[in-house]
Amino acid sequence: MPLEQKAKYTHVALDKAYRLEGLVNEFFEIARYNLQEIRLQNENIDLYYMLVQMVDEFYPLLSGRGISATLHADENLTVYGDPVKLARVFNNILKNAVSYSAPDTQILISAEKADDAVMVSIQNHGATIPPDKLSAIFEKFYRLDEARSTSTGGSGLGLAIAKEIVKSHGGTITAESKEGVTTFTVALPTQTTI
Repeated sequence: MPLEQKAKYTHVALDKAYRLEGLVNEFFEIARYNLQEIRLQNENIDLYYMLVQMVDEFYPLLSGRGISATLHADENLTVYGDPVKLARVFNNILKNAVSYSAPDTQILISAEKADDAVMVSIQNHGATIPPDKLSAIFEKFYRLDEARSTSTGGSGLGLAIAKEIVKSHGGTITAESKEGVTTFTVALPTQTTI
């Protein structure tokens, strides 16, 4: 076999191995949450900074599709929780928003303190999610677009993991989709904020 062809097939095999490793890790992670083995390492989190950092990390992916992200939040907004796990929640939701956003649109991230909760919303513009699919979006292995290949689509575990993490913090996660605008909202209780 020519060296170029060997290199191509080796690269494909390596990509598939990394993909499989990611799926196995996500599977074990969701299994741990279902077995109530989730252990939170809570601390006071600068939520504003966490969200700014996340937008910065997603910049190359966003700009490649002509999508922009805007953050509206109080610079002093904090929440008490596990920073690694909550970052995973917002990362999973934002990754989803980027994947399903129409090109040349804007993702709006907003965070504010409401009565008894800190509310974080991530809103994107794309196809409206039908109500029957919207009700299943947080189920394990559910993928909105079955036609998407596994190389471009997720495993169907990201939002299920996000839901388990939010629940472990005593919060809720919801989604709504109307007229081409989809909004994910995470509510975290303020009685645990500092």
